[in-house]
Amino acid sequence: MRDTILVVDDDESLRAFLVDALCAAGYDVLEAGNGKEAIGLLERESVDLALVDIRMPQMSGIDLLQ
Repeated sequence: MRDTILVVDDDESLRAFLVDALCAAGYDVLEAGNGKEAIGLLERESVDLALVDIRMPQMSGIDLLQ
């Protein structure tokens, strides 16, 4: 079973880069463009690691991690 990483970033190009790189490295990757979307994913999916942008509109990465 492969580890699953959640990438949360409002910058679409950076998020796409990270997703591509992590997939190429053999990880299963979930992505979200904001904190609310990430919470929805976390309610349905199990993740092993989350890479979260700290500065996002509406909900900061710190707020999401709490």
